[in-house]
Amino acid sequence: MTDIKAALRTQRIETPSWAYGNSGTRFKVFAQQGVPRDPYEKLADAAQVHAHTGIAPTVALHIPWDKVDDYADLARHARELGVGIGAINSNVFQDDDYKLGSVTHPDARVRRKATDHLLECVDIMDATGSDTLKLWFSDGINYPGQDDLRARQDRLAESLAEVYDRLGEGQRFLLEYKLFEPAFYATDVPDWGTAYAHCVKLGPKAQVVVDTGHHAPGTNIEFIVAFLLREGKLGGFDFNSRFYADDDLMVGAADPFQLFRIMYEVIRGGGFTDEVAFMLDQCHNIEPKIPGQIRSVMNVQEATAKALLVDRDALAAAQAAGDVLGANAVLMDAYNTDVRPLLAELREEMGLAPDPMAAYATSGYFEKIAAERVGGNQAGWGA
Repeated sequence: MTDIKAALRTQRIETPSWAYGNSGTRFKVFAQQGVPRDPYEKLADAAQVHAHTGIAPTVALHIPWDKVDDYADLARHARELGVGIGAINSNVFQDDDYKLGSVTHPDARVRRKATDHLLECVDIMDATGSDTLKLWFSDGINYPGQDDLRARQDRLAESLAEVYDRLGEGQRFLLEYKLFEPAFYATDVPDWGTAYAHCVKLGPKAQVVVDTGHHAPGTNIEFIVAFLLREGKLGGFDFNSRFYADDDLMVGAADPFQLFRIMYEVIRGGGFTDEVAFMLDQCHNIEPKIPGQIRSVMNVQEATAKALLVDRDALAAAQAAGDVLGANAVLMDAYNTDVRPLLAELREEMGLAPDPMAAYATSGYFEKIAAERVGGNQAGWGA
């Protein structure tokens, strides 16, 4: 268990700033007490997740949701709280100009506006010390014949190349894909293959990010992970859970066995390093924000611990012998192991409470922010 604990000590999971604001569906956003009113307060909440889990030291920003006058000051504030700025997420899907697309829009003026925003995000990376830009495009079309499918790929490639050339030393971008929504007939980056093809053409600073909620039902996500790792193109994850589509629920909530299988492929493929960014991407609609993030971090940690328990020598031997049931049993034995006592012991060794959820509940932090954060505008999805 010493080696497993040592590996778990190195784990890093990034939380998203937007998870701490009010969020909901297209029908309703339910406001909660104590919700942050600006990016500074979002960072303070994220620092609580790190303080109780010990493995969530960075916070992803979303621009312009987290726009401030002085990004260097925001980074300083983060450091004072014991966390850092992680990936910078661009937003080219909430402006009226982007109704027909952003970087793939048929109008060159709109494409220029969208690409300039992506370049601005690289400037913010420079100011905050971030090394990762995350790109997701809602671009696509809803009706056959609405636009030229091939031309849209050409426009996408042109914009990505400009952003790629702007990246500095040690910087990269992660290209996200999504099956559908809001482009229902044809999405411009609908799957990992499309993202992979663009990244391969661009070079080593372009990699693919896997959002676990962005796939068709029945998709074997761990195969995608294994393939991208094999090709050196897996840049990171947006971890969440889905029942039907892009539900953005707490990771591991719907299918914890899938999360375990993904983490096993990460470990087996050599991806359990700083080279792969493990990020959460969730909207806590009805559950409290900070505990929701703590629970998700714990779910990833538990899946990782189980994946580290897999007897890889026994698995390889069973696979080589064609022992179908034996090979499956090796995986199931690891998955069915209760790792909670191990993780509680590890946390105590790290100077943390063994139960992060209970520790937060009794910390008084929620009562403090509920009393203090009165007035002003609460942050929410899109703000």
